[in-house]
Amino acid sequence: MRQALVVTVAATALLSACEKKPASAPKPPAAPGSGPAQVAPAVLPHRTPGLWEQKVTSAGMSQTSQVCIDKAVEERFSVWGQQANKENCSQSQVTPRVGGGWSFTASCNMGQTGVTTTKGEVTGDFAKAYKVSAQNTIAGAASPQMNGTHQMTIEATWKGPCPAGVKAGDVILPGGMKINMLQNSAP
Repeated sequence: MRQALVVTVAATALLSACEKKPASAPKPPAAPGSGPAQVAPAVLPHRTPGLWEQKVTSAGMSQTSQVCIDKAVEERFSVWGQQANKENCSQSQVTPRVGGGWSFTASCNMGQTGVTTTKGEVTGDFAKAYKVSAQNTIAGAASPQMNGTHQMTIEATWKGPCPAGVKAGDVILPGGMKINMLQNSAP
């Protein structure tokens, strides 16, 4: 049970570290006689609304849960999550990878769960599946077993529309326990 809790907390820290603003694309040189070039931030994909199954693997342990996503949940808790924890992260960057996918780095102060430094990759189409592979280093956590460097993988697969009785933001944990992310977090 204790190890399962560590996996869950480490996954939360990893996802929080992923919650950052995308890096801006490099600015092309201005054409002669033109004003400064304006370049929009990189466009990041969003998950398809519906029920997603997520398998988190760390330290040889795996935990599978399901989450019901709609537009509001995706805006607030996306893999990229520009809204959540932006004030906690002093350094963060998301960049497209040659050949597809994204690389990311972040350094975030997560309070009682320590300072996390994360680097990794995200691949997939976000319509039906994606995978996050990351190395997360935690220092200064109140719970000593959380400190150290952890490898983590999150594999997520879209399962279809959210079933009856499951609303946006619901997370179904092993054993059938259900919590709602929107009700258990500050705006």
